[in-house]
Amino acid sequence: MDKRFLNLYSHDFARVAVASPRCKVADPKFNAQETIRLARDAADAGAVLVAFPELGLSAYTCDDLFHQRALLDAVLAALADVVAASASLPLALVVGAPLRVNHVLFNCAVVVAGGRILGVVPKSYLPNYGEFYESRQFSAADNAAVDRISLLGQDVAFGPEQIFELENQPLFRFHVEICEDVWVPIPPSSYAALAGATVLVNLSASNVVVGKSGYRHQLVAQQSARCLAAYLYTSAGRGESTTDMAWDGQSLIYEKGDLLAESERFLDESHIIFGDVDLERLSVDRMHTTTFAQSVRRHAHEVEKFRVQPFSVALPLDRDLPLARLVERFPYVPADGRRRDARCTEVYNIQVQALVQRLQSSGHKKVVIGISGGLDSTHALLVCAKAMDKLDLPRTNILAYTMPGFATSERTLRQARELMRVVGCTAHEIDIRPSCIQMLKDLGHPYAEGAEQYDVTFENVQAGERTSHLFRLANHHHAIVIGTGDLSELALGWCTYGVGDHMSHYNVNASVPKTLISHLVRWVADTKQIGETGSDVLINVLETEISPELVPGKQGEAGKPAQVTEDFIGPYELQDFNLYYTIRYGFGPAKVAFLSWSAWHDRAAGPWPEGGNPARNQYDLAAIKKNLGIFLWRFFKTSQFKRSCVPNGPKVGNGGSLSPRGDWRAPSDSEATVWMDELARIPD
Repeated sequence: MDKRFLNLYSHDFARVAVASPRCKVADPKFNAQETIRLARDAADAGAVLVAFPELGLSAYTCDDLFHQRALLDAVLAALADVVAASASLPLALVVGAPLRVNHVLFNCAVVVAGGRILGVVPKSYLPNYGEFYESRQFSAADNAAVDRISLLGQDVAFGPEQIFELENQPLFRFHVEICEDVWVPIPPSSYAALAGATVLVNLSASNVVVGKSGYRHQLVAQQSARCLAAYLYTSAGRGESTTDMAWDGQSLIYEKGDLLAESERFLDESHIIFGDVDLERLSVDRMHTTTFAQSVRRHAHEVEKFRVQPFSVALPLDRDLPLARLVERFPYVPADGRRRDARCTEVYNIQVQALVQRLQSSGHKKVVIGISGGLDSTHALLVCAKAMDKLDLPRTNILAYTMPGFATSERTLRQARELMRVVGCTAHEIDIRPSCIQMLKDLGHPYAEGAEQYDVTFENVQAGERTSHLFRLANHHHAIVIGTGDLSELALGWCTYGVGDHMSHYNVNASVPKTLISHLVRWVADTKQIGETGSDVLINVLETEISPELVPGKQGEAGKPAQVTEDFIGPYELQDFNLYYTIRYGFGPAKVAFLSWSAWHDRAAGPWPEGGNPARNQYDLAAIKKNLGIFLWRFFKTSQFKRSCVPNGPKVGNGGSLSPRGDWRAPSDSEATVWMDELARIPD
């Protein structure tokens, strides 16, 4: 297999590192040696950037020693060692150092790569409260009278308004601020993000007190989320003076509010953490979030101050470099049990609240719903039941109909009957075969004359008869028809257009994908919301093979559906993965396939949602490519006309809705050529 395809840098990821070296106070030579050693470790791991703590070459706790020439001269010598070592390292380093500029002392971050200094960033905000007394030794960035300095024989930019751009990966643009800078109401990194920085770096010392660790998490998470950026946070650890303070060495890497990596605290030795930042994700979110561009315009005066400092390092593209970050197999379903239960609770309540509102606003007190004994209609019925409870209406106001056809199995029919019973709705059964036979006769279809011709007309006659009955029943009982089809089916066009399962008065499942529906039903079962017997029924539904049950089974295969949905459209677990990354981020086929391989190629790697997927499948790249091809063709080429006129239904998550009134507006007659061409370039 092509090594470049399995290399994270080929898909607009970048590996970054945050290091916390053991230091010695006022011993720059030792501190430089530890810095260089950790930088080599970062380079060996494939990182393109490594950040070190505030004033790391001297140590933060030097106090008035910062005004000693011997220490400041030794810092320059140590910095020279770091710069020299960087010549053989394919990454950028950001190190902290006290530097004299025109008789003024600044707390600085020095950016180094390829044997040269790219720029020097002085600290903008100096804390002078509580245990901090930085204004005694240092001056703030605003006190600088120059924007270029001579340092170790090099002419370099000086100032906080700098962005460092990796020329061979222009999405990687980083900005540096120092400790207190991110604790103020408007951090310098906020303006840097508006100026194009995608990676924000904070060189901090940050002593530890009770509760501070949690606040750091909140601070960094929110800054990365607001700025639509990655944020690297360093802090000092073992070796800093404990005369009046203590140090935990906490390091953090966040991406748009998501924690990618965190160090263990209170370690005795030097340590380093890594995070694989999705640069394209950040770029796409900035493009989608149009208020980001509005903020750029509103703060143009600050944004225009920034200077771009280009640099280049050799990306490690000559080897396999798979992602170290977790890619969830089920992007709509968190693997963590607590988060998954919270997700199910929220989605369920969104669906219920939406239906309650629709019933109240329309003046209807009854709903009509078709029950197949399968997954989607089961969940829709559960939503209807909860809505009736909230409206203080009897569940008998749910007029539920199971409508067996030519291929309905005994299993699903039994499950439909049991489900309606345990829910307590008004249960009905209508055999649609006589009306279907009449329709087939009217059409002159060969099946009406005894021929076993099971074509699309044969299938859609049944789907249409069911929907036609439901709408006329709704008219008859002054009710509305509740749709049951899900987001996955709509994405793949796996629904009968118009007078079929495509249409309803209100579809509570409209933006809920198949994989999430299965977990919602399991969650209702596990929480015993419809009693012990009801939970047993729900588990049976979950264990039923997914089939439209429109074509009769072959002789000798009683009980087994002739149609297995996933044989036609691919595994829902893969297609939901493809759907999420296609509509949420607009990623191309190659990146989607790379992410899918990262998530699915090894069943033993990474967590699984408990109980939700007992099969625990894994897929090689060839299978991923094949099923991605099915998705791309059906999604982009053949199915948009169905999505252009879907019924109302609530959006439940950031994974998207395919309603033309919500997240997705697309032409019904577009081509899939560009997606299929890129798919063809993915190795098998």
